[in-house]
Amino acid sequence: MREHLDRVERHNADALERACEMLLGPVTSGGLVYAGGSGHSLALVLEGFFRAGGLACVHPLYTPEISPLHGAWPATEAERRSGVAAPVMEAAAPRPGDIVVIFSNSGANPYPVELATTARSYGLPVIAFVSGPSMAAAPARAAVKLGEVADLVIDTLVPPGDVSYPEAAPRTAALSSLACVYLWNLLLTRMADRADLPLWVSANVPGGDERNIELLERYSVRIPALRRSAAG
Repeated sequence: MREHLDRVERHNADALERACEMLLGPVTSGGLVYAGGSGHSLALVLEGFFRAGGLACVHPLYTPEISPLHGAWPATEAERRSGVAAPVMEAAAPRPGDIVVIFSNSGANPYPVELATTARSYGLPVIAFVSGPSMAAAPARAAVKLGEVADLVIDTLVPPGDVSYPEAAPRTAALSSLACVYLWNLLLTRMADRADLPLWVSANVPGGDERNIELLERYSVRIPALRRSAAG
C-alpha cells in the first residue's frame, strides 16, 4: 500500500498541478467545489466536507439512495440507474465560477457519469478521481465512462477489483479510498502553498469555533448542509 501511494503521487504530478490551477480560481473568488460520488466513494465526499484542514467551500452532492447506509444493495442498483444524478446536481443550484470533483473507482456507472455530464451542461469544469485500470476493465453501464467526460482525470491506478492483498491472489486491502484521500490531501497542500484558503479549523483547539462560525455564515447561504438549523 505504501508503494502504491508513492506510485500514484509520481504518476499524477502533472495532473495535480493542473487540478490545483483549476480549483484555485473558484476557491479564492467565492465559488463552490461540488464533490460527488456514490457507494464507498461517498467516503471521499465526506473526507472533503466540513473537516479540520478541509475547504469550507465544498458542497456535498448527495441523495440517500446512493448511500450503502440506507440500503447496501439498493444503493448499488441506484448508482447503476440512469436519471438519479441529474436532479442531485440541479438541486445544488451551481453557478458559473463553480467547479465539480467526482470520485469513482470504476467510472462506469451512470451516477458519476451523469453527475459529470450534468455539470458540463452548466458549463462547469469537472475533475475526476478515478482508476484508469478499473475504468478500462469495468462493463460500461452508461453511454460513456467518467474519464471521457471529465476535463481532468487524476488516476488512482487501482487494479480492477480494488483489493491488493495478498499480491499473488488479492482478496482484501482495498486501495481506492486510501489513494483518493492521499491524492486529495496532496492537492490541498499544493493549493495552500499558493493562496490563503478558507479552511476549517478543529473545533477542539482554541479559536476553532470562532473561525468555523465565520465560515459557516459565509458559505451556508449556498450550502444547505452547513446551515446551523433546519430552518436556517
